[in-house]
Amino acid sequence: MFICLDLSESMNAFDIQPTRLERIKFEMKNIVEAFNSDRIGLIMFSNEAFMQCPLTYDNNALNLFIQSLHTGLVPSTGTDFGPPLEMAFDKLTSEESAEGRQKSQIIIMISDGEDFGETTDEIAEDIEDEGIRLFALGVGTEEGSKIQTSRGYKRNQENEEVVSRLNSKSLEDLAEKTGGEYFEINKRQNDVERMINAINAIEGELRDSKEVDAKSNKYYYFLMGALALLLIDLLFQMRVFRI
Repeated sequence: MFICLDLSESMNAFDIQPTRLERIKFEMKNIVEAFNSDRIGLIMFSNEAFMQCPLTYDNNALNLFIQSLHTGLVPSTGTDFGPPLEMAFDKLTSEESAEGRQKSQIIIMISDGEDFGETTDEIAEDIEDEGIRLFALGVGTEEGSKIQTSRGYKRNQENEEVVSRLNSKSLEDLAEKTGGEYFEINKRQNDVERMINAINAIEGELRDSKEVDAKSNKYYYFLMGALALLLIDLLFQMRVFRI
């Protein structure tokens, strides 16, 4: 499983308390706990993608990476779903070629904004063709809020305070293109538990099966031989005389 997390400045909006990002960091720890026996990786992005944590079973290390996340870690020049999806796809498919497809492979895309990328549709087709399941999680509200910065509130080129609103359409479209599902965190609902249940349902799907012909098993020949030797040992015990 790869979690792709949007770290653009709009994640500092506080329509979801205390901020969108802080709420998501809390929920991500719940996701890690729910899948503590699976390998999980973390990719952070804005218009570029960066590997924050490769696939690992080490949940303590992963939680430390999650705790350290903030919007200053990535360039703040818009949101592009293409690079993180391509990075997750490349890593998951390389894992498949190295170890074989033993378990479900999953991408969770978490964002609050519109996708301005041009390669998202192409990589989404690759994800669907490969059978990788994608879950999109939107965070924010339609009313939105201002964006807190170190110098007050974020302003646009006209010096007007920017109000960031959840744009769920991009995430819904992405989930639809890949045959996945869309979930949301807003003031009235928190779909994280539903998303966890949906992923658990996938983990329980039958991926492969094998038939074994029990008739070809010849273990009883060895069992009969062992019983014969045991019987001989009981009938012909050697007596040892001590002088």
